Amino acid sequence: MKKGEYMPNITIEGPPINNMEKKRELVRELTDVAAKAYRLPKETIIIVIKENLPNNVAVGGTLLSDRKKPEKE
Repeated sequence: MKKGEYMPNITIEGPPINNMEKKRELVRELTDVAAKAYRLPKETIIIVIKENLPNNVAVGGTLLSDRKKPEKE
């Protein structure tokens, strides 16, 4: 990279991903796509995962943890 250029940052917000292999797969694939799009080495791509618990996210004024789950048929 040339002096003064910055590295691309990707931030993902969503529910926790408990399966570490799935999390590794996610960052690997995002890195590959971003490196290709920016035409930069993979080592320059930064990814931050922000995991939000349902009791910290609300939709329509209702916490996700308070929403009723759909009944199974």
